[in-house]
Amino acid sequence: MQSKFSTFVLASTALAAALATLPAVAATSTTLNVPFSFTVGGKILPAGEYSVERDRNFVRLKGKDGSQRFTWIAVPAAAEENKVVLKFDPQGQTHALQSIQYGPLVTSTVDRKSKKAEEVSPQYTPGQ
Repeated sequence: MQSKFSTFVLASTALAAALATLPAVAATSTTLNVPFSFTVGGKILPAGEYSVERDRNFVRLKGKDGSQRFTWIAVPAAAEENKVVLKFDPQGQTHALQSIQYGPLVTSTVDRKSKKAEEVSPQYTPGQ
C-alpha cells in the first residue's frame, strides 16, 4: 500500500512540475477589417470587421456579431512577433482564407486549391 501511495505522489508531483514549465500565455486579440467577402470551410463570409484571437496554440476567427467562429491549431513559424496577417486566395468575386499568422504562430493552410495569396494585416499591433 505504501508503494502505491508514493508512486501516486511522485506521479502527481511530476505532472505538476511539467505543467508549471508551460509558458503562461494570456489570450490576446485584435480586430481586422477585411475589405472583401471570403470563404472559410465552405461558408461565405461578408466583408467587414473580424476578431482574431490567440490563446496558447489556438487561433480563432470571429465575425463582428459572433455568429461565425472558426478555430485552428497554430504552430511556431519564423514570423514577426507583433504581426497579425490573414492570407487569402483570390477566387473570382470572392477570396478563400488560406492561413492566419498571429505573432510567432501560423495556422496550416486552410484551403490548398491555389498557390496565389493576398495578405490583410492591421495597421496596429495586437492588444490595442
